[in-house]
Amino acid sequence: MQILINNVLFGLVLSLAAFEVGIFINRNTRIPILNPLLIAIGIIICFLFAFHIDFDTYNKGGQFINMFLGPSTVVLAVPLYKQLDLLKKNAKAILTGIFVGSAIGIISIIGISYLVGLNASVIKSLVPKSVTTPIGISISSQLGGVVPITVLAIIITGIVGAVFGPTICKIFRIKDKVAVGVSIGTASHAVGTSKALELGEVEGAMSSLSIGIAGIMTVIIAPLVYNLALYMYHIIK
Repeated sequence: MQILINNVLFGLVLSLAAFEVGIFINRNTRIPILNPLLIAIGIIICFLFAFHIDFDTYNKGGQFINMFLGPSTVVLAVPLYKQLDLLKKNAKAILTGIFVGSAIGIISIIGISYLVGLNASVIKSLVPKSVTTPIGISISSQLGGVVPITVLAIIITGIVGAVFGPTICKIFRIKDKVAVGVSIGTASHAVGTSKALELGEVEGAMSSLSIGIAGIMTVIIAPLVYNLALYMYHIIK
């Protein structure tokens, strides 16, 4: 058993197996909260605790998954290419929606964090919660945040967006496919986009586009918004 655990591929195989179990459960239950990624995380945590395996041992193989995060995000450009004409037709509205969504996401998390009394390092870690993991890690490091907290926040944000995003759109009677895709992609990155792809090709394409643009916009405005919020907080205080 110890030989298997110390194998460099142990973390990779465990991650893939846990995710396959998550997919199986999700497909057979059709319960939105039973997201494959959430289930996989739970299985891995329980397995590591049950067999007293430290994270570093698991991450020897688990880290290989991070290598594919960037390329897998690029693949999402395929449905976007198929909807290129629709993008050109609605370019102004789409870019405005992504910018406003990104800005509001940053402002809201900073405001709520200050209200509940979180310290500066945690706030910096939560700022890039709505972008893909590679971009989020970069922004968190730039701001001086704690990367593991950032990764956790990104995962939770994606799962929440995938589970509740379509329902929220229905509650507020958002029926335009472009608007639905942009809102889900901007708020909940790749995990949300996986759900948007299930809703339809247009929703998936617009959500895929939103991931990249929201990431670029967040890289630019996150430090500015954070410093401005910090300045305003000290003035009010």
